[in-house]
Amino acid sequence: MTATSPLPAADEIERKPGSNPCDTPDGPTAGNTGNTGDTGSDFGHKAGSTTGGKGGGAPRRGHRADFHADLSASLTVFLIALPLSLGIALATGAPLQAGLVAAAVGGIVAGRLGGTPLLVSGPATGLTVVTAELIQRYGWRTTCAITVVAGCCQLGLAALRTARSALMVSPAIVHGMLAGVGVTIALAQLHIVLGGTPQSSAVANVKGLPGQLAHLHPAALGVSAVTLVVLLGWPRLPGRVGLALRKVPAALAAVATATAFAALAGLSLPRVDLPSWRSHALPELPAGPVLGIVAAVLTVTLVGSVESLLSAVATDKLIASQRRTGNRPPRADLDRELRGQGAANILSGALGGLPIAGGAVRSVANVKSGAATRRSVMLHGLWVLLAAALLVPVLDLIPLAALAALVMALGVQMVNATHLRTVSRHREILVYATTIAAVVLGGVLAGVTIGIAVAVAMALHRLARTRITVEVEGGVHRVWARGQLTFLAVPRLSRVLNQIPPGGRVVVELDGSFMDHAAYETLQDWQDFHLVHGGSLEVTGRSTTRMAGANRPEHADHPERTPEHAERSPRGGHHCCRPWTPWKNHCDHRPEDERTIPGAAAAPDAAEAVEAAKTPAPRRRGAGQLASGISAFQRDTAPHVRDELARLAREGQRPSQLFLTCADSRLVTSMITASGPGDLFTVRNVGNLVPLPGAEATDDSVAAAIEYAVDVLQVDSITVCGHSGCGAMQALLNSTPGTPMTPLRRWLRHGLPSLERMSSRHHAWARIAGRLPADAVEQLCLTNVVQQLEHLRAHESVARRLAEGTLELHGMYFHVGEAQAYLLSEGEDFFDCRVFDSVGQHV
Repeated sequence: MTATSPLPAADEIERKPGSNPCDTPDGPTAGNTGNTGDTGSDFGHKAGSTTGGKGGGAPRRGHRADFHADLSASLTVFLIALPLSLGIALATGAPLQAGLVAAAVGGIVAGRLGGTPLLVSGPATGLTVVTAELIQRYGWRTTCAITVVAGCCQLGLAALRTARSALMVSPAIVHGMLAGVGVTIALAQLHIVLGGTPQSSAVANVKGLPGQLAHLHPAALGVSAVTLVVLLGWPRLPGRVGLALRKVPAALAAVATATAFAALAGLSLPRVDLPSWRSHALPELPAGPVLGIVAAVLTVTLVGSVESLLSAVATDKLIASQRRTGNRPPRADLDRELRGQGAANILSGALGGLPIAGGAVRSVANVKSGAATRRSVMLHGLWVLLAAALLVPVLDLIPLAALAALVMALGVQMVNATHLRTVSRHREILVYATTIAAVVLGGVLAGVTIGIAVAVAMALHRLARTRITVEVEGGVHRVWARGQLTFLAVPRLSRVLNQIPPGGRVVVELDGSFMDHAAYETLQDWQDFHLVHGGSLEVTGRSTTRMAGANRPEHADHPERTPEHAERSPRGGHHCCRPWTPWKNHCDHRPEDERTIPGAAAAPDAAEAVEAAKTPAPRRRGAGQLASGISAFQRDTAPHVRDELARLAREGQRPSQLFLTCADSRLVTSMITASGPGDLFTVRNVGNLVPLPGAEATDDSVAAAIEYAVDVLQVDSITVCGHSGCGAMQALLNSTPGTPMTPLRRWLRHGLPSLERMSSRHHAWARIAGRLPADAVEQLCLTNVVQQLEHLRAHESVARRLAEGTLELHGMYFHVGEAQAYLLSEGEDFFDCRVFDSVGQHV
């Protein structure tokens, strides 16, 4: 049963070449969305900037407006970076000035020379554990020298243009490494929070916790508690006063409140002690085992590079999720970014600073604060430099327990729940967990090495593992081959196939994306033997292109027709989509020997008949095409589905899901969901919109379909599915006030909340995992799915079933040009975005 709203008139949606994705192929991919210039305005008013224009463009701000935006953002980032730099230095055991040196050099040098304009670099969070180990083993001055050499290595890697290679590491390993570092940091700082001293390793810190809990330091614990309460509660302050206060970074507010609390209460506890810069330690020549020094240099180089490059990519994604295409800064140049990081590490190490890497926390603050150019990053470094010179008396008032609590919270946040769900969904939880455990127990280098080994072993296991089963249903032998068919699976495949009696009816389903020559030859030989002995065979699945000939009944009567011949046959290809193949490009679906103009067969002269046969037959359009398609259905498809439809006619429909999607003709719901008759209760309209109950000019047909599906059919879930290149979303972006109302424009008013959501600073953005949105239209298509799910919750029947826990809501996005589906994940990611994850072979 399908409820469908009327389609728009052809002239209702603007049809400028290249401006309407419905009229042209889908927009550029993430790799083609680079922009010129080094300025940009904050997309969607997220940082208080304004946007304008139509579609994906917006007028650029002037240099003065850019400078004011950069100045404001730099102050915000500075207020976050200052306590964070001191906290990271404290966590590593380095002199506290080293954190300020790294923050200043990272801002000024990496900000000027790096390839990601809005990426903020500073003391490397991911290298905290590594740096602490190096200081304990070699001393601080040798660690500075190691930082200098690591910076030189980064320059060499950049010269070799290997930056992209760093992204080859499995995300499960990277997330596991960061989570392991976070656990180690949290365990160490917990001792300072409790008033004690951290041990040399995570295991020692765990063993020492019982003794530390038995000898609590009330003053340190009280200051730490105040810090954590303010840090966690600050972003949730309600009302207008809370909105004004939230402009101050939570980290600064937490440390400042804890400092004031300690001063007013007169608490006696360790505080920041910044000695004179005259006694600041500078690097010395490395002293120690050569292999140990080399391993240390490689660890700092690789971990710092990977952290910086991943942060650069993440910053690109964040910018794309909130800014219009015309106002984005240039895409990240990863090789240039690596050069900038190398130069910054050389200078930081030479000046006695910590290792430097691009940081996500500071970069997120920079982007969300409306920064337009790299000036904001450089100014933040300048403010840190001035603070290190002029604010030493103020910084000396900060309790170390407050900084420890701040860094401990940062370490806990590095164990990201979104990352955990993502790796679980992709069946990489073993790699993730192993990397965490190895980092905590053996250090970063050992942890990453073990994680890579486990990932490689799992990949080989998945490649080699193939499940082959056979079942008999109604006299039909069904053979399932799940996994990749390689020579390793040939013995099992041959054994299963030989169990099937000759002359039987067989269906072979190949659920894998790869089949090597050995497996193909085994299947081909058995197929020829089975067909010669009067059997019938149907091969389905994604690895069946070369086996297409087995799917045709006439192949059994003509064994001399090989699979290669079948591939060339018009009816041999596209087996999985055969029902709609005749409509492809609106072409005539009839066999080539029937595609002649009327009268060709009756031509009196053979030469005339041949000439007439060469003349292409006119295309069938309208009723003729419809009748021809129905005829093809009755001939090819109806025999296969008649039994199932007869059962549904007797028992009635029992769909499991309400599927609400756009009326766009390119969306074939049964194809992209692999569903059949009776599975989906489908509602289609222009823009996959769900009018709010009681909204002006509401459409009761959608509400009626929702009520019927939820209350009568008792569906288990509702899915709202958007798609790329949606003309309705393009029309929303191009709409101008005062335009006369038409039926289409009145209907599209139900999409205005999606447009407002995309422009609001109070809602999470929506983005696609792993790549940037192509343009503002795609951004609105994604946001619209999230907004329509909110509209669904406003319907009484949906709200009731949700409260009972008997109904689920899902968001889906289908990229037409890529034939790729994405499902909306639960919750928000590190950048406060709603993420659509791609759906592959395994969900």
